[in-house]
Amino acid sequence: MTSAPVIREPLAARFLPRKWFYGWYIAIACACLMFVGVGVGYYGLPIFLKPLKEEHGWSTTQVSWAPAIYFFVSGLASAVVGPYIDRYGPTRFMLIGTVVNGISAAFIGLVDQLWQLYFVYFVFALAFGTSSSIAVNAIMTRWFVRKRALAMSISSTGVSLGGVILAPVASALVESGGLALATPILGALVLIVALPVILALVAWEPAQMGLHPDGDSADAIQTAAATPAMAAQYRLWTRPEAMKTVGFWAILIAFLLVLVAQTGYIIHQVNFLEERLGSRSEAAFTISVTAFGSIIARLVVGIFADGVDRRMLTVVLFVVQATAVLLIVHIENVAATWALTLVFGLTIGNIYMMQSLLVGELFGMVSFGAVFGLISFAGQAGSGIGPIGVGFLEDQTGGYTIPFTVTAVVTYLAAVAVLFARPAREAGA
Repeated sequence: MTSAPVIREPLAARFLPRKWFYGWYIAIACACLMFVGVGVGYYGLPIFLKPLKEEHGWSTTQVSWAPAIYFFVSGLASAVVGPYIDRYGPTRFMLIGTVVNGISAAFIGLVDQLWQLYFVYFVFALAFGTSSSIAVNAIMTRWFVRKRALAMSISSTGVSLGGVILAPVASALVESGGLALATPILGALVLIVALPVILALVAWEPAQMGLHPDGDSADAIQTAAATPAMAAQYRLWTRPEAMKTVGFWAILIAFLLVLVAQTGYIIHQVNFLEERLGSRSEAAFTISVTAFGSIIARLVVGIFADGVDRRMLTVVLFVVQATAVLLIVHIENVAATWALTLVFGLTIGNIYMMQSLLVGELFGMVSFGAVFGLISFAGQAGSGIGPIGVGFLEDQTGGYTIPFTVTAVVTYLAAVAVLFARPAREAGA
């Protein structure tokens, strides 16, 4: 077993009603953290792309390296800190990362040379990688087992709310005063929201408060421990052991491919749709529609995902996403574009959630940070490759038809790969 984290009951636990399992407050707290962390860090990227080009005369390929650095470095940071989060808990990483996250976001609008842009995104990525996705998912995996999908659907809703709310806010701020106005305000928002939540609400695991996952009694936990599914949650995996399984590589390859495609589309979505929809602000609103669809679908899927085959559910999500992108590219009708944008949004948040759920199902809670860190690194690297690849193909072909058709094909390939994401005993590994 890993070392127990320092016992600490959050300040908020003294005031919140005790009739509800504290894990649900944790889920809401994590939603708030993802709202600002991902809302600024992820959904801000497509909003910042064109202003960076226009203000400095840089090409699509040049500015696409900034989000590429962001995704690659944040994934690497997650891989490095994953085992330490398992051992010591995520709080210290979240506090330091949040402060650096807010400050570095503020500096994006102050750069005037490419190397400065890349450096700021490098620091921004380090902060995000240590304080956001891996930390939140590790927390949620410890607090929930039976109701993990439902709980993660709640915590992950903050990601989509960031797109629904912060994407249009960022776009309006950019139009009002450029990046020099928008990014400091967004950076301050990260600090104002995240720091109080981490300090007052978050607890690393239920044992810190004398509780058990899902709010179950000690007797229920002891009985459940005899089942293979629960025993798997407490199995200790080393990284070399995990890397010898077919399931590990199936998840890694599938989400590497799908995030190459998904992020490549999202980062260039506003640029692609601006001409078709007639204005920059209307194109930026598609990010909000995408995020809104993500909220609805994630909450719906969270209700039933704990009781279905998550591999097959993931396959369905991949196929729907690929088909939606193909139709958006090749059907230029404006009404159809809005409808298909919503359909695309129905898939994106659930895809991230399914990555966490599959890792938790196959490799459990005790070693989640170590295993998820590696898989997240691959996915984040894919997220970095996607915008560069799409930007390069757009520069070469003069349009987005070929780049986005390629991303759809890559997503179909990911659907095939995820079929092999089975527990080691079933895969024969």
